[in-house]
Amino acid sequence: MGKKGREIVELDIKQMIADLNRVYADEWLAHFYFLHAAHMVSGINSEEIAEVFRQAAADELGHAGKIADRIIQLGGVPVAKIEDLAEASHMRKVNFPRETSDLKGFIKVFLEAERIAIDSYSELLKKTHQKDIVTHELIEHILEDEVADEEEFENLLG
Repeated sequence: MGKKGREIVELDIKQMIADLNRVYADEWLAHFYFLHAAHMVSGINSEEIAEVFRQAAADELGHAGKIADRIIQLGGVPVAKIEDLAEASHMRKVNFPRETSDLKGFIKVFLEAERIAIDSYSELLKKTHQKDIVTHELIEHILEDEVADEEEFENLLG
């Protein structure tokens, strides 16, 4: 990012990079868990649910890429070591159901993850409002996706 682009950010840029790295890590972990679950689920309707999980994995990876771009624009470096992603993330231990046919159990895990993401992005929106317009716009678009995902998982639960 150019000098002027950094000047218009009215926040501590190092802190903003740290905050963005946390949601970057969240998105990478969500990508991994969605893709893992897509491969693991079994039973009736599992192919349809696996496809939902595969699409969600792709969406989360897209979010991670956009966040990485913003981190770099701000002069930072996205989390570079796979083993550091869990440490940087808001997400903690993910407890998938023991039975791969427990589709509702998997959906509940991801519903909770989406709600954590919504909280994280809501906080970033408040923080960046009228202080970092570029990051604010990015987070606004990602939050819109996360809210739609929450609704989709609620609908899948019935």
